[in-house]
Amino acid sequence: MRKIVFLFLILISFKISAQEINIIPQPAYITLRKAYKSFLLNSNIEIVIKNDSLKNSADFLNNYLQKNYNFSLLITYSPIPTQKKPCINLVIDSTSADIKDAYTLFSNKNGIFIVGKSEQGLFYGIQTLIQLLPYSNKAFPIEVPSVEITDYPRFAYRGMHLDVSRHFFDVDFIKQYIDYLALHKMNYFHWHLTDDHGWRIEIKKYPKLTEIGAWRNGSIIGLWPGKGNENIKYQVLPNEIKITPKDAVIKTDGIRHGGFYTQEQIKEVVDYAAKRYITIIPEIEMPAHSMALLAAYPELGTEPDKKYAVAETWGMMNKYNNVLQASDTTFKFLENVLTEVMALFPAPYIHIGGDEASKVWWKQSAVSQQIMKANGLKNESELQSYFIRRMEKFVNSKGKTIIGWNEILQGGLAPNAVVMSWQGEKGGIEAAKQNHKAIMTPENKFYFNHGQFVKEDSLTASTPSLLADVYNYEPIPAELNAEQAAYIWGAQGCLWSEYITNPAKVQYQLFPRLDALSEILWSPKEKRNYPDFRKRLKTQFKRYDLMGITYSKRYLEN
Repeated sequence: MRKIVFLFLILISFKISAQEINIIPQPAYITLRKAYKSFLLNSNIEIVIKNDSLKNSADFLNNYLQKNYNFSLLITYSPIPTQKKPCINLVIDSTSADIKDAYTLFSNKNGIFIVGKSEQGLFYGIQTLIQLLPYSNKAFPIEVPSVEITDYPRFAYRGMHLDVSRHFFDVDFIKQYIDYLALHKMNYFHWHLTDDHGWRIEIKKYPKLTEIGAWRNGSIIGLWPGKGNENIKYQVLPNEIKITPKDAVIKTDGIRHGGFYTQEQIKEVVDYAAKRYITIIPEIEMPAHSMALLAAYPELGTEPDKKYAVAETWGMMNKYNNVLQASDTTFKFLENVLTEVMALFPAPYIHIGGDEASKVWWKQSAVSQQIMKANGLKNESELQSYFIRRMEKFVNSKGKTIIGWNEILQGGLAPNAVVMSWQGEKGGIEAAKQNHKAIMTPENKFYFNHGQFVKEDSLTASTPSLLADVYNYEPIPAELNAEQAAYIWGAQGCLWSEYITNPAKVQYQLFPRLDALSEILWSPKEKRNYPDFRKRLKTQFKRYDLMGITYSKRYLEN
């Protein structure tokens, strides 16, 4: 270790302004050293590692170089770092690893050192090195500026979500999406696999979930109500939506839509994410947002004799769709489903939804009322809590923890649950005050399916989520004291796919708001500076051009 420190000391020099380096998210400490010549990267340079535990990060760098610059580097092994010739040294130094995701990066004409406090920290250093590379693939050799960087994340949970129920995206694109998260130092991918509009994961014990539940006969045209359905008006009442005129017909395209992931494909994606140090949290919705499940197994609903169908519409209407019956039969079914799901995902967390469960179905169900009476439940909110607690007990018995949307607070929070606060901050605040972990994902800031501008160029959800509002959001609510604030685990962006039908639209909605989110969650709070972020973003856009990523050119206008 003394030899490593000695080599580092050779690389250290006096500090000069780092304004010319445009990295997102902004590192904790960065120094550009103009007095030292740049490192020249070409196909003759080697990546030096101690053993195969570091090969994953070396491979990621090589894959990026091959894809974007059309060359890769030889990987060699050495028990200690070398400076005999210019090379890239990847090193683990786990001594005093109080922040396991931390790394340091040093570069000058003699070499590049990336030292991680863990394999994961080293991988984050690779992402920073990538942003030191030029955004043009025309000039060789590639110049890497002489810098000194010390870096670590602010929050432990840095998440991004993707809804594949409203619109299905294939495995190749899911991998691409995961790469986008990795490049921004995100570490959790929330995979929304089931909803009213499609069941997307193979469950071998219940094949009808994908035979029937993975397919719908059409999708709503435009907004409901609104563009494409202008004749429809609605009024939200306590337990229903009143639609006028009564004979209104909601326009759908009549095109069959669907798809699902086999268990082998799920394993493939999980392995792919793990190599990028991203944990996948699967979401299996319950007790609401279950129309795809009920279409396949109607006996689990509150109206078992009804012919349910996979939903073709979205919006306010779906907040009042049917829910699962809180019966022993339903619980056994869900336990069997989650047993298969948990075997596929090594993550210690399972997201069980828990949002927007309309109580009207339990109110009018004799079976539900009998269940409530038998269990001493005063109202339907307590029935929802009973449902979530039953499922949490089972998930905990398998050594895992549930995450749920903030509605799981209704009727009493399950003992070990993590709360994802989407209806503003209230749910996260309440959870933190009850000493539960909370993830902040307020809709008005972090739902990236919403428009990026006040007047949007494409069809999106209504209220815009402006880039400045995303960047300036503070995940820790001011009303929490220091002890309570420690329960704010982090934050997450969500991308719901009602109006997102193809990968280019995903990219357009994601970028550059993902950049803003990543800086909120990674960089020190005191480093946040929106004008400086916008300046750095212009370099990031050139990098996206190199990578073939779609984003709005409107950001280049000012």
